[in-house]
Amino acid sequence: MLNEKQVLSGRYEIIEKIGQGGMAEVYKAEDLPNRRIVAIKVLKNELAEDEKTIAKFRKEATSAAALSQENVVSVYEYQNDGDIHYIAMEYINGYTLKEYIARKGSLSSAEILRISARIAQALSAAHENGIVHRDIKPQNIMLTSRGLVK
Repeated sequence: MLNEKQVLSGRYEIIEKIGQGGMAEVYKAEDLPNRRIVAIKVLKNELAEDEKTIAKFRKEATSAAALSQENVVSVYEYQNDGDIHYIAMEYINGYTLKEYIARKGSLSSAEILRISARIAQALSAAHENGIVHRDIKPQNIMLTSRGLVK
């Protein structure tokens, strides 16, 4: 686990932990040279010693960095700082689709179609680049504060 104010690679200052998944923890950080907020996805410590897992994590980052589509989160780089392996990516100021559905209760047909079409566009772009996302679920779909689907 990273600490608040910890700086990775002399560049990314950790602000706070914002999420966790099976392989990684996600932090909000400041990209100091570019003066922007980013998300930092850090491979969990217990997985950071397995070369196959590290290679899979690196491949995820490099594959995703090649994608450029408005509904896909932008990946800036894969890096490691000692034994900390991480991906720097676009920070989404918003909430997950799961949170949105829970808060709203139900969605209209038009809203379901709008969100589904954006998800399909993102998946199509990924598939065109040889990427298969194996964990599509409401917790992994973000809605920005402006209503964009990522």
